Amino acid sequence: MPNIQMTRRGLLVSAAAAAGARAFAPAAPTEFQIACMTLPYGNAPFERALSGIASAGYRYVAWGPYQGIDGKRAPLLEPGAPASAARQLAARTRDAGLEPVMMFAVTYVEAPEALKDFRSRIEQAVAARIPYILAFGNTRKDMRDTWIRNLKAIGPMARGAGVTVAIKQHGGTTATGTMCAEIVEAVADEGIKMFFDAGNNAWYAGADPIPDAQRAARHIRGFAIKDYRGFPQRASCGPGFGEIDHYKLLAPVAQTGLKMPLAFETITEPYVPRPSSPEGVDRLARNAREYLETVVAGLQAALAAPKKG
Repeated sequence: MPNIQMTRRGLLVSAAAAAGARAFAPAAPTEFQIACMTLPYGNAPFERALSGIASAGYRYVAWGPYQGIDGKRAPLLEPGAPASAARQLAARTRDAGLEPVMMFAVTYVEAPEALKDFRSRIEQAVAARIPYILAFGNTRKDMRDTWIRNLKAIGPMARGAGVTVAIKQHGGTTATGTMCAEIVEAVADEGIKMFFDAGNNAWYAGADPIPDAQRAARHIRGFAIKDYRGFPQRASCGPGFGEIDHYKLLAPVAQTGLKMPLAFETITEPYVPRPSSPEGVDRLARNAREYLETVVAGLQAALAAPKKG
């Protein structure tokens, strides 16, 4: 991972950000919804992804952008598909014993068709009763103004429908949590928030995600969970295999009183080949769930315990 040693000024800034997060949060534990995206099962049929996630002990799922169909990857749900198609996918999901909590926007925020496709995506989310749409895109510096303009138009659509569009770290002008928070603040609409992707924070910006999570805490409504290793070489990996301290990562939003998805985007082991079968993915999905359940239980117990001394 990038060097996370902080200067005295950096420590003071982080402490101030943490204090701001605590002041924002009501005194109630966050209901963390540990979910697995169907993305790690992208080569398998949708039903196999659902059965694998359910058998790995999950209650919640997030729909990935594509799925294996007839031996090929195909879009799970086209942006322009009728809302009834999303309703049917949601019924299949709930029949498998899983509650869908997030879906990918697919269309990039800056795309010419963004407003049309996001309107359709919001209608799909309403039909499926999915609260969050995950959004990202081309993040060149010259796209930032387009992002803010489009998100200002998308925000009222989402808010009016009771849906939240959440941006996340994806390099460029969204490389860090702080940069995403600044975009959310420029848009200034409750329909636009963010999911925090700590792995991407380290991967794209070489930046420690912990102070960024503190800075962005009041805008965070969920997490796209992946870890990061910088040694012996750079690698994106599943939680617990990398260098990110998930206790510290989740602490700034552990007492918001909100429901907050923790959706696994990457569950792979670093440096070794990815599983070639869905059964291998099942094992990794179970490992990821058990790890994060341990973190959440321990963190919330520690925060609820009387202070010593």
